[in-house]
Amino acid sequence: LFSINLSGQSLGDEAFLHYTIDALKQYAIPPEKICWEITETGAISNLTGANRFMHALKNLGCRFALDDFGTGLSSFAYLKALPVDYLKIAGVFVSDVAGDPIDLAMVKSINAIGQVMGMKTIAESVENEEILTIMREIGVDYLQGYALGKPLRLSENKSPVHEKPTADM
Repeated sequence: LFSINLSGQSLGDEAFLHYTIDALKQYAIPPEKICWEITETGAISNLTGANRFMHALKNLGCRFALDDFGTGLSSFAYLKALPVDYLKIAGVFVSDVAGDPIDLAMVKSINAIGQVMGMKTIAESVENEEILTIMREIGVDYLQGYALGKPLRLSENKSPVHEKPTADM
């Protein structure tokens, strides 16, 4: 297996993709012997181009390694450096925790990291009772979503927290 580092710029270059495919064919290079290494930041900076490049070469049999994983994600790379009190778990992971073991693992991991760092965690998109139960089992501190209540206009909310102060207060 030969590993080849690729720049983020190369990932989005359509001409380079065609050149690579042509070179693999012209020189009879077995694609399964090539592993393209791309950095996470390179992939994220041009997600559409990276996706196109990777799928085209994976269809030929090439492999890919995601290099420097974690350094390009602001949610992890900067988490230790920022004075954060609450860590909100994105709804894209929460909304399918009941049906997708990967989403469940992601939510568990993000919650665990937040708890270890002394942060309170908040799960977004808690849309039904099943998700609510799972979030309780995981130990997420706070929840947001339709399972708890529909959004209200401030003028419709009868909670004393949102009432205007009176002269007696």
